[in-house]
Amino acid sequence: MIIFPNCKINLGLSVVSKRDDGYHNIETLFYPIPFYDVLEVINDNQPSNQEVQLSTSGKIIQGEEEKNLCIKAYRLLKKDFPEIPAISIHLHKNIPMGAGLGGGSSDGAYMIKLLNEKFNLGLDSVKMKSYALQLGSDCPFFIDNKPAFAEGRGEILHDVQIDLSGYGIVLINPGIHVSTADAFRNISPSAPAHPYSEIINLPVNQWKDSLFNDFEKPVFEIHPAIQEIKEKLYTAGARYASMTGTGSTVYGIFEGTIPENIIPENDYEIILVQNGKSQRL
Repeated sequence: MIIFPNCKINLGLSVVSKRDDGYHNIETLFYPIPFYDVLEVINDNQPSNQEVQLSTSGKIIQGEEEKNLCIKAYRLLKKDFPEIPAISIHLHKNIPMGAGLGGGSSDGAYMIKLLNEKFNLGLDSVKMKSYALQLGSDCPFFIDNKPAFAEGRGEILHDVQIDLSGYGIVLINPGIHVSTADAFRNISPSAPAHPYSEIINLPVNQWKDSLFNDFEKPVFEIHPAIQEIKEKLYTAGARYASMTGTGSTVYGIFEGTIPENIIPENDYEIILVQNGKSQRL
């Protein structure tokens, strides 16, 4: 069985307060982007001491295999559903990692959805979200995978009526890995001046002066090249531009035709999204 986990962008990201459990309360709007990894699961009928095996292709995935969220999702469900058989997973990685696009979180959440469907576990959306939250704060979003205003750790989700399909979106990833833990350490929590749930109802061209990502300031200080991308997107005519998540990807939202040769002098990964489709330059 094959499934296609997609990425997301954050429309605004405010760190509101530090929690007693060590996490932070945030406000943000998650918006799905049609740029995909490929996740395949087959029953493993070969004799093996391993219940789950993972192979990968595409972008090189750093870190220990046991920490991969696809593996964790399998073990999480296997604990409650021991009838799930041994499987082999293949993950083809397209979505940049450590880039604020939620690719790893999406892979983990989609693994839960895949196992639920493939092995008829009977889990509804609410239950799948509870499992997904055990993988990561933004994983529950990818269960329903539709625009949502997020509070709490990012797991309290509210439906929002926002549609950017009439715009062109440019995502630029400079290949800089930003540590989420380090980014949070450099943040001073405070509530936004105006609720982001209200700001996103304004026209896109009014977001520039009211919809902010709190992580931009500390990340830009360490990585000025990321700030330069945002500035060049505005120079190219973006109605709104922002870093997504804790970085390092920056996106620009354009009306009409997306300008050609955006930031051509740099060897950055550029993804164009228009009319519900995406392409990598």
